[in-house]
Amino acid sequence: MTGHCVPTDLLTRYATGGDLPEETLWVLEAHLERCPDCRARMAEAIRADPVLPGLVESVRVAVEPRLGPGHGRLWGLRHRVRRALARWAVPAVLPWLAMTVAVPLAAVLLETGGPADRTPLLLLIAPLVPVLGVAVSWNRWTDPAHALVAVTPQAGLTLVLRRTLVALLVTLPPVALAGLAVGASPARWLLPGLAFTTVVLAGGALVGVGRAAVAVTALWSLVVVAPTLADAWDPVVLDAAAAPAWLAVTVAAAAITVRFRNRYRFIR
Repeated sequence: MTGHCVPTDLLTRYATGGDLPEETLWVLEAHLERCPDCRARMAEAIRADPVLPGLVESVRVAVEPRLGPGHGRLWGLRHRVRRALARWAVPAVLPWLAMTVAVPLAAVLLETGGPADRTPLLLLIAPLVPVLGVAVSWNRWTDPAHALVAVTPQAGLTLVLRRTLVALLVTLPPVALAGLAVGASPARWLLPGLAFTTVVLAGGALVGVGRAAVAVTALWSLVVVAPTLADAWDPVVLDAAAAPAWLAVTVAAAAITVRFRNRYRFIR
């Protein structure tokens, strides 16, 4: 749909709430976001309807007092900034990301006064921090607007990747600094963390990001964290020799994510 290629009758059916296939709605709404000419034609279709103008006006009268003045250069700038941020993250997620960062910081405090020869707890949980960040950035429990965002035409893997990037930028620097403080070098856990992140994204396309994050966290905790804390196992999977295996997992998970990327439109 480019230029003026949207038929007038299709715009009229959309404006008046006509029954349209779901895939047609996605394409049409995505086109309307970018085409002011088609939006103007749709506005004409709304004005021509005997019922819609009154309905739109009643909604405007009810909502306008809650929106503030809506005028001036400062208001416009704030509105544009909010729209730009909404493409990458939502304010409701920030407290959850802060809680995610608090987990490894608490691990640092627990390390104080502990045996010097024991594997740092932070090293064991650091690979999971990116997973937790991704989980809180895309699920219905941490984002009150998730149900609305997930059904928009722009939702999908691209939006998930944007929010994943924001989650990584927020969570990784504090964890890296905390790791250096207790001898848990980022070189040992960054690649496993990246592998876990891509695995969660791949699993998210199949069963949902939240479920995939829970599965990865539970498996790592049972197989690595618990045995290491019980002095029953040495975490060789975090040694440099394991880097090729982690890289292979990352590449395979990325390939699965790309292969099933369209499923992000249907898994909420």
